[in-house]
Amino acid sequence: MRSRPSTSRSSRSRARRDLLIAAFVIMTLPGRAPEAGAQWVEPPGRGWLDLSVFHLDTREAFHSDGDIAAFDPFTQAHAVSTSAFATVAMGLFPGVDAWVQVPYQRLRFDDLAGDRLRTGIGDARFYLRVQPGRYFGSGFPLAVRGGAKVPVGDFAVDAEIIPLGDGQRDWELVLELGHSFYPLPAYVSAWLGHRWREANVESRRDFGDEVFFLLSGGIEFGRLGASLIAEGWDGGVPVIEGLSIATASRSMLRLTPSLNYRLGAGSAKAGVQIPVRGTNLPAGNTLVIGYFVRLRPPT
Repeated sequence: MRSRPSTSRSSRSRARRDLLIAAFVIMTLPGRAPEAGAQWVEPPGRGWLDLSVFHLDTREAFHSDGDIAAFDPFTQAHAVSTSAFATVAMGLFPGVDAWVQVPYQRLRFDDLAGDRLRTGIGDARFYLRVQPGRYFGSGFPLAVRGGAKVPVGDFAVDAEIIPLGDGQRDWELVLELGHSFYPLPAYVSAWLGHRWREANVESRRDFGDEVFFLLSGGIEFGRLGASLIAEGWDGGVPVIEGLSIATASRSMLRLTPSLNYRLGAGSAKAGVQIPVRGTNLPAGNTLVIGYFVRLRPPT
């Protein structure tokens, strides 16, 4: 007669699963819409810099059925992640600009089995964006952005060590559309993209491709501004150690209201990411603060 797994072993297995989920909470961000005007392709020699910090402290997660519950009531799991993203965009040629995004992670996961903490550089993203209409004499604000996520962050196969990156490459193709209501100080923009995720050979894990979107709008009142972002993604069926596991697919839909205030050469921002629904990802509101500034060549 086959013996039944012990409660402690089952709890430990669930804790390991939750550990990986907690580590990927910020890394799965499909990108950001930093500020009004950043949605349009930058002219040569001009660009912008966005510094954003995301902080999440939670004991709950969206489980495979979409319900919000404790990570694991038996292990008293507690996830805390703080990630700082530096994103730089610069115009290269007329109608062409490039982006680089690098995160610094501080990921913590505590439960009855112990306290785990990792800090360091996460996976970097590189993008090239083109406004095709410019070459046909059209000012229609449609852009095509392609890019890749490169595994810079340290990845550990050991389930007891929090990885700083996914340990594999992603490839993305994004369509961007923006509109300014000038002379009113207001704008709207939209992204729709597909992310092709390579398999992680070391961990024998393939997360599955993802479709993602972002809708944003904002308005300014003198030095003060307000914006609202709706973003989300749906992931394919993951393949873990050769097995397709439909209940492990990840998805998220969240809203981010924020306020901006012109400060110095740029603007400071503060907001909250509010998850509306999701599967197999941490729940809880995420505090967002940051600073956006335009980069111009010296005169």
